[in-house]
Amino acid sequence: MHISEEEYAPFYNGYVKNVNDNVLETLRQQSDNFPDFIRSINENLATHAYGEGKWTVAEVIGHILDTERVMAYRALCFARDRHIAQPGFDENLFADAANYKERTLASLAEEFQLLRKSNMILFESFTEDALLNRGIANGKAISVRALLYVIAGHLIHHCNMLKERYL
Repeated sequence: MHISEEEYAPFYNGYVKNVNDNVLETLRQQSDNFPDFIRSINENLATHAYGEGKWTVAEVIGHILDTERVMAYRALCFARDRHIAQPGFDENLFADAANYKERTLASLAEEFQLLRKSNMILFESFTEDALLNRGIANGKAISVRALLYVIAGHLIHHCNMLKERYL
């Protein structure tokens, strides 16, 4: 499933380039690998931030959850031919309003696993035509297929950041 740069705004290139052409397989592998990774982190590090004003480990994982939900909702809307523009989402406002820093890593791992399982059933139901549907999100055109790449690549990006800056 090769993706064209015309299917998404340049902002997403950093995420999309992290994913090979088999985005569904990448998403499937992440379904097990990421919860295992979360569970491998010492629970005492859940509240660790690598710097002043930076998110904690739990908040980064919560941000991954929030982003997957927002992108999956956009994919659902655009796959179903709803051409209502989707708003942007301010990840900092979401993080401030969430209680992720109060949660255990084990609970976040379970939540991710259930969320991704549900999303995979949805994503695998999309037809080729639905994957090519486009809509407007945050003022920019994006295809359903590109949203799947963004979900997978966003997780890769933040997983690498967790490994490099937090652990």
